[in-house]
Amino acid sequence: MSSDTIARLQERLATLNPLHLELEDDSQRHAGHAGARDGGGHYRLTIVAEIFRGRSTLARHRLVYDAAGNLMQGPVHALSIRALAPEEVPHQAR
Repeated sequence: MSSDTIARLQERLATLNPLHLELEDDSQRHAGHAGARDGGGHYRLTIVAEIFRGRSTLARHRLVYDAAGNLMQGPVHALSIRALAPEEVPHQAR
């Protein structure tokens, strides 16, 4: 199920035109957690996109949650987000 969820999330996040997108399933680290027991996964996202330039962290997260849509109400229980504008990417990671 997680690979399907990752593919669906990546498809939806593509609407933000990311220059870089890294999505990891972190569910195994949360085994036994209430959301995990109910079938929702835990994911870690790093996304770099022009759309984040000049926006607050809260605004960036809202953009991500809006793009993810109803996946956040079932297949995704938790999403750790690192949303960056291109100039915020550490030099060695470019």
